[in-house]
This record gives sequence, structure tokens and C-alpha cells, in this order.
Amino acid sequence: AKGKCLYIVNYSTDFEVHRNWLAITHNLPISQWYYEETSEWTLDYPPFFAWFECALSHVAKYFDPKMLVIENLNYTSRATILFQRFSVIFTDILFVYAVRECCRCVNGKRAAKDVLEKPTFILAVLLLWNFGLLIVDHIHFQYNGFLFGLMLLSVARLCQKRYLEGALLFAVLLHFKHIYIYVAPAYGIYLLRSYCFTANNADGSLKWRSFSMLHVTLLGLIVCLVSALSLGPFIVLGQLPQVISRLFPFKRGLCHAYWAPNFWALYNAMDKALTIFGLKCNFLDPTKIPKASMTGGLVQEFQHTVLPGVTPLATLICTFISILPSVFCLWFKPQGPRGFLQCLVLCALSSFMFGWHVHEKAILLAILPLSLLSVQRAKDAGIYLLLTTIGHFSLFPLLFTPPELPIKILLMLLFTVYSFSSLNSLFRRERPLLNWLETIYLIQLVPLEIFCEIIFPLTPWKRHFPFVPLLLTSVYCALGVTYAWLKLYVSVLTERISVRQKTKCPQFL
Repeated sequence: AKGKCLYIVNYSTDFEVHRNWLAITHNLPISQWYYEETSEWTLDYPPFFAWFECALSHVAKYFDPKMLVIENLNYTSRATILFQRFSVIFTDILFVYAVRECCRCVNGKRAAKDVLEKPTFILAVLLLWNFGLLIVDHIHFQYNGFLFGLMLLSVARLCQKRYLEGALLFAVLLHFKHIYIYVAPAYGIYLLRSYCFTANNADGSLKWRSFSMLHVTLLGLIVCLVSALSLGPFIVLGQLPQVISRLFPFKRGLCHAYWAPNFWALYNAMDKALTIFGLKCNFLDPTKIPKASMTGGLVQEFQHTVLPGVTPLATLICTFISILPSVFCLWFKPQGPRGFLQCLVLCALSSFMFGWHVHEKAILLAILPLSLLSVQRAKDAGIYLLLTTIGHFSLFPLLFTPPELPIKILLMLLFTVYSFSSLNSLFRRERPLLNWLETIYLIQLVPLEIFCEIIFPLTPWKRHFPFVPLLLTSVYCALGVTYAWLKLYVSVLTERISVRQKTKCPQFL
């Protein structure tokens, strides 16, 4: 599938984004990397990723040197596209290795005679052929496989009790792409609880005297050394504020151009609905309504008309409050690697739900680690199927050209059918993974897609309300993601942990 996707003619703006970053890091001194703005796609990833682009640029020059000219905006050639495609595939080697290590951490109690029904095999397929990662990296174009490889490898190392390696890998990951700061609380609390405190009492509570200053010092050294290596040159140049302003561009607005299916999508939709109702009932003055709120559709600078406006601080507070229960569970109800993964997924989902300017692709930050839990318990498998199907469907707007329509539908059908069949087979002796309401909700995705892709373009509404398909997709998927987030939270908070589970620290999930 990846080989065929390589030759798709249509390509996204991310091709130009990364081409421009190749040119910047290849031609300019480090002091100008975060100031260069010839293109609108300025460098806004941490320094390690900039050095990664710089390394790639020295290979790219043998494919087509013209792609490395900063002024060649929107430059494309067959050699350029082939290089970018192959660079993604090559760096996926790390992802494949990380998946192998994660499979080694899965408990083999459910080992089946048929290799196709073994949890490790199912997990390998769910990760390696994940539909969302496939279309985002190999059709839309990004380097998420390489980055998720670092994250999954760090997770595997923590499961294997190789704590310092796991901490080092995650620290490096943060300086490749700062979006992973969403799950940093899970890493921090788990390392503090399992590595800095080395023992528990008989009742499972923390033995405070087991605190190891040496372990804290080692973790601190890792964080400081990695940060110094990444940010040190910019601190010396006095450019750290400029780097931070690029990494956290709060001026971009609450939502991305296409609303990610989260709480703010529902909030924005409610504001639109209340605005329409207010106009119909003459409660609102049409002359005082921001034009973008009613005519622009899905725009970044969305101005609320009825509901209060949302600031970056408000989203930060909401995110912080939403992750607190998961962090408390990780501290007071330790379950080893399983508890860590549950907290990691909840941190990722909570940040997705309430974060500022969240991209729809960020849902993969929850889906991929949840894959590890899905092959261990039926309850987690049901949540995985629900979240994965909704999350992957919400990525459809990334591929919007007619040639890509059959490709994305076929690829998602293949992955979804395999996910449902394999996990239902794995847990066939237990209750159904989804209830009737969840099943009906997922089935309704089919008519929604038919309406958005086939029926709506044929109606006169397309000219006046072009944003309707994206709005419907975002809002409908937001309802499902919210439900999955709440269901996972209820599952974690109500789970009973025995004293034996508290006192032991298993290596396997």
C-alpha cells in the first residue's frame, strides 16, 4: 500500500513546508533558521527536527538541488517528490523497530495456536498498518512514523524497566516535536512513582523512605543535557524567545482551518446555532455580527458571537484540569505499565479535547498507544475500536481530491474490517466489544460520508455554504471522541485495584 501511495500525483501543502525547511537549514546559518520568513511556512519545530531536516538536505541535493533554493516557493519536480516520499519510508525503520519492542512487552497469556490470532501479531498489524498514520505520512506527507517510533520505543523501554533509556528517548522526542508535551505528565509521574521511589508498603501505598536522590539526579541530568544540546546554541545567540514564539504561535487562533473533532468544535457549532437562532428571533443585530462567524465557515480566527470568547489561558486551564484525574490515578492506583499507558492516552485525549489550535492529526497521539491496551482487555478493545474508527474518519478531509476518494475509503475499510474482526476474535468468549448505541453511531458515518462527498457537491448549497461538509464531519466526530474520552475515563476511575496489583510492578502490559 505504501509503495502505491508513493506515486499519487496530488500532494499536500506539507510537501512545500518541508521543502522550505530543507532549504532553510541547508543554506542559512543556525542564527537565521528561526527568523527566515521568505515563505509563509516558517520553521516552527524544535531544533532537533531542524537538524534532522538539515541532515536530509545533504541527501536531497543529489536528487534535485533546485528544491534547496529558498526562493523557489512551491517548487515541485518528480525527483523532489520521490525524495520526500522515500525519506519518510526510510525513517519508518525506527517505527518498525519500536513496534517490535512493544510487541515484546505484551503479556502472552492469551497466546493462540494460530499465529494470526496471537495478541502480538494483531498488535503489530494495528500499529504497522494504522490507517491514520498511513494517510498522514505517505499520502498527505509528514514524518509522524519516525516520531511515533521514538515515543513507542520510549514506552517499550519503560515497560522493560529500562527507565533511563525511556526518559532519554522521550526527552529527545520533545525536542523533535513539541506536541508530545501533551503526554509529558504521564511520563513525569510514572518515572517519579516507579523509578525515583523504589518500593511500596504492604498495602500498596508509597514507601516515602524509598526515595532515591540518585535516580532523581540522573533523570535531571538527562533532561538538562538534552535541552542544552537542543536549545543551547540559541540561548548563546540570545534567540530563545524567538524560538519559543515560533513553537507556540498563539496568534493562530483557537481552532485550525478544519476544526479538530474536540470540545471546541462543539463549542463553535453551538455558537453558530445560537447565532442563527438569535437572528431568526431578532435577538441579535445583524450589523454587529462578525462576518467570519457566519460567512467564512471554518476559519482560524473564529469570533464567537453569543458564547464567551476563548483565550489560550482558558484552554490551558481546561487541559490541566482534564488531565488531573488521570495523573492522580497513576500516582494513587499504580498498575505498572498498564496504568502508565492509560494515563498517557488520557493525557493525549484531554489535550486533544481542550488544547489551543489543535490539529486533527493529533488524535493519533491517543490512538497508537491505545493499540497496546486493546489486545489485552475487551473493555479497552471496545474503546479502541470506537476511537479509532471516529478518529480515522475525521482525517478524511485531509485527502480532498477526487482521485484520493476511493483510496482513502478502501484503505480505511481494510483497516477497520481487520481491527473489528481480529479483536472480536481475540475476545470472542467475552461480551460484545460495542453496545448497540455505539454500533449505530459508527454505522451513521456511512451516510454522512455519502452526503458530504456525493450529494452535497450536487446541491446549490455548495456555492453559499461550502464549509457544511467539514462542519458536519467535525461536529459528528467530536461527539464520538468526547464519548470515547469519557468512557475511558470512567473505566480508569472505577477500576478496582487489588493490593497485590499495587505492590507488584509487572514488566508486561
